[in-house]
Amino acid sequence: MTEAYIYDAVRSPRGKGKKDGSLHEITALDLSAQVMTAIKDRSDLPADSVEDIAFGVVSPVGEQGAVITRTAALQSGFAETTSGIQVNRFCGSGLEGVNIAAAKVKAGECMLTMGGGVECMSRVPMGSDGGAWPTDPQSAMDNYFVPQGISADLIATKYGFSRDDVDAYAVESHKRATKSWDEGRFAKSILPIKDVIGLPVITRDETIRPDTNMQSLGSLNPSFAMMGQSFGFDNVAQQRYPEIEEINHVHHAGNSSGIVDGAAAVLVGNEAAGKKFNIKPRARIVSMASIGSEPTIMLTGPEFAAQKALRNAGMTAADIDLWELNEAFAAVVLRFMQAMDVDHSVMNVNGGAIAMGHPLGATGAMILGTMVDELERADKQTALITLCIGAGMGIATIIERV
Repeated sequence: MTEAYIYDAVRSPRGKGKKDGSLHEITALDLSAQVMTAIKDRSDLPADSVEDIAFGVVSPVGEQGAVITRTAALQSGFAETTSGIQVNRFCGSGLEGVNIAAAKVKAGECMLTMGGGVECMSRVPMGSDGGAWPTDPQSAMDNYFVPQGISADLIATKYGFSRDDVDAYAVESHKRATKSWDEGRFAKSILPIKDVIGLPVITRDETIRPDTNMQSLGSLNPSFAMMGQSFGFDNVAQQRYPEIEEINHVHHAGNSSGIVDGAAAVLVGNEAAGKKFNIKPRARIVSMASIGSEPTIMLTGPEFAAQKALRNAGMTAADIDLWELNEAFAAVVLRFMQAMDVDHSVMNVNGGAIAMGHPLGATGAMILGTMVDELERADKQTALITLCIGAGMGIATIIERV
């Protein structure tokens, strides 16, 4: 099978997913086109070089719908021969986009592809596309549906993580993100986003709070207690997990991922593409994996996806130098480290979505690009990137620096 290499990766800064966020006036089409154009221009690629583009979008409706990937490819100056596909695997969509691009290369379908994703949550709110999973009574009842916040609190309860544990993790996320920005660790991949007259509107992730501490987080009320207790979702979760006597609600806005806007793109190709277009590979995609997991607790999928990706590669956890797991909720990462016996010193070393936000369709591609940069900066060899996914799924990709 043909090897798939990562040649470049760019991302926008993350803007607050509200009307006062810096990216609110930028459409998903424009945001996608800007990161695609950057990939083309940074490597001086011909317009017809990229054969197919797979972009994740979790709410693919309105201005984010109608296969926005294809429209953005044309908008960014790629040739009409460049096709596009829109992908939705909930929070794993951005990494799924990269994995699809890599799979096309590995299968010999394409020489040069692009994966990534976009989500403008300030313009197309989360849940805008509806869906049977939470709304169809038969589906909800049969699968013991609860919102993700309840699942996160269930994880904390089941695996013994206290409010102090999750808050301490959140404080560290902000500290690491602040340090990473101050040291320029993101500089290689960050693309300043411009408005219609070409002026920069954002150059830095805007939800990081360097002054976050245990005291400031301690003043926040749990976000999901009323939902669980008054709306009955705690009882639903306890029906699925009867060993849980009472759910301890520990998550709040300060230790959960932020709602933001953003986009990312990753250039993937085979060895021949590098020679043809005079571009140098930065990392090799070693293996990829997607799994389904129990849908009520929902967010424990990363450990199983990571294990599958390791098996596919003939590797063990000891072979991985750096780990990156999307910080959907603090307990998700704490459980993963517990289950996989991963030390915090090599997990999310640059901070994560608790500090910088989670633009749903783009995050997977963003954190993969972060790991490409970090492997080079830290002179490490391997990284495993993974995300938890709604309805009980997980996705993981292993990369190796070249």
